[in-house]
Amino acid sequence: MELVELDFLDTLDLSEDQRAELVELRRSERLERIAEWLDKDLSEMVDTLAAHSNMQVVSPEEFDLERLNSIPLRILHEFHCVPLKPSDASADVVPLVLATGWPIDDVMNDWVYATCGKKPQWRLANPDRISKFITQNLGVGAESLDESFDIDDDLVVIEADDEEDEDAAIIRFVNEVFSQAVDDGATDIHFEPMEEELRIRYRIDGLLVSVPVPDNLRKFQDAIVSRLKIMAKLNISERRLPQDGRINLKTGDATLDIRLSTMPVMYGESISLRLLNKKSSPLSLQQLGMSDADQQKVDRVLGLPHGIILVTGPTGSGKSTSLNAFIRKINSEDRRIITVEDPIEYEVPGVNQIQVKQEIGFGFAEALRHVLRQDPNVIMVGEIRDKETADIAIRASLTGHLVFSTLHTNDAPGAITRLTDMGIEPFLIASGVELVIAQRLLRRLCPDCFEMKPIDRMVVLDSLSVLDMPESAMEGLSALPVAVGCERCRNLGYKGRIGIYEILRVTESLHDPIVNREAAPLMREIGREGGMVTLGESGWNLALKNLTTLEEVVRTISIKEG
Repeated sequence: MELVELDFLDTLDLSEDQRAELVELRRSERLERIAEWLDKDLSEMVDTLAAHSNMQVVSPEEFDLERLNSIPLRILHEFHCVPLKPSDASADVVPLVLATGWPIDDVMNDWVYATCGKKPQWRLANPDRISKFITQNLGVGAESLDESFDIDDDLVVIEADDEEDEDAAIIRFVNEVFSQAVDDGATDIHFEPMEEELRIRYRIDGLLVSVPVPDNLRKFQDAIVSRLKIMAKLNISERRLPQDGRINLKTGDATLDIRLSTMPVMYGESISLRLLNKKSSPLSLQQLGMSDADQQKVDRVLGLPHGIILVTGPTGSGKSTSLNAFIRKINSEDRRIITVEDPIEYEVPGVNQIQVKQEIGFGFAEALRHVLRQDPNVIMVGEIRDKETADIAIRASLTGHLVFSTLHTNDAPGAITRLTDMGIEPFLIASGVELVIAQRLLRRLCPDCFEMKPIDRMVVLDSLSVLDMPESAMEGLSALPVAVGCERCRNLGYKGRIGIYEILRVTESLHDPIVNREAAPLMREIGREGGMVTLGESGWNLALKNLTTLEEVVRTISIKEG
């Protein structure tokens, strides 16, 4: 490291191991890692570094998109730098001014001069903003597929025209896609071959977002697909039939369990990957966005010795996350808890977790039947998919076991009719089911950029109709929040997600309607009379607290389980 870097590090309370780790990190990662170690804001560390290196700090507004393509990709990525807008564009000789996230050295100056023909002037910028600017405008992993030369201290140019170098480039590109997905909080990655391009999309906060990719990505399509198949131990020569596999991958601080699915399509093979981060922190009921009143309802039932709690909602509504929160809430040494899952998303210390294997005939029903012989106090069944599983779960709840499971229904009362439709006797349902929770996940408003906007009365009235709420709900209301978008939320206006809940307690007032096979609307009205807050009301309350938008609530409530 250069002297200025050493002087800067001497002012920090870092161990020898940490200093050694910094040397191994890429320039783009060093300052962020220091901020993490010292529990400091990254922007604050940029200012501190600037003071020690006598470098001027610049903002992202000064980054020059027009001149970005004039700098070789390997320079941009190896030195983690971007060009800045000229202060005087009309000058005869426009200087080359670059912003970087870590102090420069002589090698950087020499390489920039050799490739660009100008001696650079350097400024300092937030390394995270530099990374986002490069990725958004040149595509994720662009430098991996630009192998015209490499950079080292001896200025050696390495031609990359052999198969081995191309393989290394593909490996780096795929790893970069995974790393970016983790940084963006994606739950899924889709590689979709089109006629003229290979499209990559992440699912972030429940919605698909296109990922900027290099212009030359299409020519590497077959190699990328083969690399993913190799990672999942699949047959790379089989392109006519779908295949399924798993990948275990460590990227940064994340350890990923990835479920991969291939599907032949018109222009190649479509690859879908579901990402499960083994090191992600499980959420508590409060972190899930559940109100204090709702938590009290759930806690009362979690304290019962037996009965069944059902969590319902469409795919991706957070049902498994809620069940996991329930398990952690009641986990103790005097309770034997056994779960049957597909897949096991979170490891819970002290809990016996079972992975079903449908391919060998070990499904939910088979596993549940054997679990009952294991002397459990609490049983969690990942999903009730058929009559056999439902029947075993209901009967287990009636014989001294507390049972958690999920169903695919649109609302809480719908779970009762779904069990009846499966062929479960109504009197068993009325006796065994204690609580039904319908839930959805809404995108949470970005707190840094949302704005309050005067309401359009007709639009709000239409929304209240969708939410099954009275017109009186908007009395005294003059403004509601709207999403805007900024760098912190990837210009989406939303960042993270929050849950809305409809909690139906199966009380004596519901016993006769269930036994008499009454329709869900009647049970819904009985539930509301007993204090049940509907999904629409729950979402409306979040919009009034500026945690989400009315538009997002309507969009999410309108999603129905097929």
